[in-house]
Amino acid sequence: MTFPLFVPANRPERFAKAAAAGPDVVILDLEDAVAPTAKASARANLTTQFTPLPVWVRINIVGSPWFDDDLAAITALRPGAIMLPKADLTALAALPPNLPPIIALIESARGLAEARAVAAHPGVAGLAFGSIDFCADLGCAHTRDILLPVRLELVLACRLAALPPPLDGVTAVIDDGAAITSDAAHAQALGMGGKLLIHPRQLAAARAGFSPSDIDVAWAARVLASGDGAAQVDGAMVDEPVRIRARAILARAEQGAA
Repeated sequence: MTFPLFVPANRPERFAKAAAAGPDVVILDLEDAVAPTAKASARANLTTQFTPLPVWVRINIVGSPWFDDDLAAITALRPGAIMLPKADLTALAALPPNLPPIIALIESARGLAEARAVAAHPGVAGLAFGSIDFCADLGCAHTRDILLPVRLELVLACRLAALPPPLDGVTAVIDDGAAITSDAAHAQALGMGGKLLIHPRQLAAARAGFSPSDIDVAWAARVLASGDGAAQVDGAMVDEPVRIRARAILARAEQGAA
């Protein structure tokens, strides 16, 4: 489970505060969170020295007036990863070689159509879902039922490319913990591997959504105690695929506890 937290790169006073909140990654954002007039100052603020945590940088889209300068800054900084917005094969082809690992944000119709090829690209280390931008591109509503096939396709794309499970997009509300937990639980149930966050107050709720319930943990323990081969647990058949799920539940519980 990975929970990266966005911070506008034009607000350097927030960098250390974001890291202290306890995310898995801090994303310094040069794109959506920064006004055009603040792009240069945001770029000048880029640093990894404020935290031992991994630091990613979300750059501006390929073809934007800020793209080339962003790449130059990234080459000098060498962050843990680059988050590439509006990722598709054309955007990837515009990148120079020898960059840090790329987290490809799938947030357009073309990006979704090419998601499996994007995931298989040698420079790509993971996928993330830019759900709000995706809905803006398609003109569709931002609801779970409409976006269900998109999330599943990203899970499949990552699995086929042997990448970690994809990161789900942000929940726009900040103070509605129940909504954030519910969105996170939905993403986890689909096989996603974490969630992008926009405020430190979202962290606890998102982690709660990805953490298995006490009932699930107890069930998983009973399954693994049933031995090898076919068995019955709680009146249901247990075999190796069921034990694989049980091990995954206990691993998530241990990670959440850590």
